[in-house]
Amino acid sequence: MEDKKLENFSSKVIQGVGSIGSLIVHTILFMVFFVLFLFGIEIDKILLILTTIVSLEAIYLSIFIQMSVNIQTKKLNSVASDVEVIQKDVEEIQENVEEIQENVEEIQENVEEIQENTEDENTKDKN
Repeated sequence: MEDKKLENFSSKVIQGVGSIGSLIVHTILFMVFFVLFLFGIEIDKILLILTTIVSLEAIYLSIFIQMSVNIQTKKLNSVASDVEVIQKDVEEIQENVEEIQENVEEIQENVEEIQENTEDENTKDKN
């Protein structure tokens, strides 16, 4: 149950990180950090803090990316098994169609035979 909650939370975070809103928030945050220089905070401190935050964020983003890859892999694996089942069904249908085609050919031969016999009988009756 806990794992499911964590998966749902991480899925929401992954969706949020890849959104326009996230792009806007990050842009604003970066601008705020550089505006701090105008308030007298040393650029070295600003860059140190910004670098630390960006590094931590990169670590978490790589984890979220891997989680997303894992989720997609699970989905693809389930689809792959479905594809195998569908392929087997298609092969069975193909075999059935071939059998029906053979039966139709036999019926055509029988019809032709019946027509020939009928024509022969009609010819005999005329004579």
